[in-house]
Amino acid sequence: VNLEIGVRFVRRQFSRAMNASDMRHGRAIFDSLLLETADVYAVNHIAVENPKGTWHIPRSRTCKATILYCHGGGYAFHSGVSRRFADMLAHHSGAPLFAPDYRLTPDHPHPAQAEDALAAWRHVTKTSAPQDTVVIGDSAGGHMMLMLLLALKARGDPQPALGLGLCPWTDIGEGGTSLHGNDRYDLVQGWMALRFGQWLDPGGRYGREALSPINHDFTGLAPLYLQIGGRDILYDMTRDFAEKQTSAGAEVMLDVWPTM
Repeated sequence: VNLEIGVRFVRRQFSRAMNASDMRHGRAIFDSLLLETADVYAVNHIAVENPKGTWHIPRSRTCKATILYCHGGGYAFHSGVSRRFADMLAHHSGAPLFAPDYRLTPDHPHPAQAEDALAAWRHVTKTSAPQDTVVIGDSAGGHMMLMLLLALKARGDPQPALGLGLCPWTDIGEGGTSLHGNDRYDLVQGWMALRFGQWLDPGGRYGREALSPINHDFTGLAPLYLQIGGRDILYDMTRDFAEKQTSAGAEVMLDVWPTM
């Protein structure tokens, strides 16, 4: 019961943030929803100005890999939730993690995020070989991760060791019945996802096909590990993406939680 009450409260505040006339005020509303546990993460921070972002360095490094973490938030929000999640990833994996503070929509539509992802990749791979680098993204960050792999392919550059997508946004349009059918369960609503898509590509300048990973071929690219909840609004598009890519010969593993 407490979980369901919490979901409804956060959803209401998120809706207020999305409908704010001033995005600065909307982001302040979103940032006010920092819910956290009592866990303490042994992580140090190093700010970087070019490209803008933060290194999250575990005080005890136990993994030779380096993580490039692309935060979620529909490309429009960057809250303390994402910064704490980056700390958690670095702490539990024992791997240094770079989280780019990429430009946000609607102020900066595509290709700003794609450019910032490439800049972050170049920054990380100055000190970590591509084969020792893992790219992780949740929600819109999962979209950024997938689009980065395509950009690396187009440039003829090496792929990372792994692309990891947590509830990845694979279709910026009407991607399956769960987009609205799971509204009653999810924090993010279908109309929000569609608005995020409009903010990313105002007026359809680049088009849904070009900016939706589900329409591209990931065969021969980095292996993908995807996670999704069965009642997530992005469930259908994540499942369909995994099935399509697996059928084409891409290396994809999808884990589905029956609920969330």
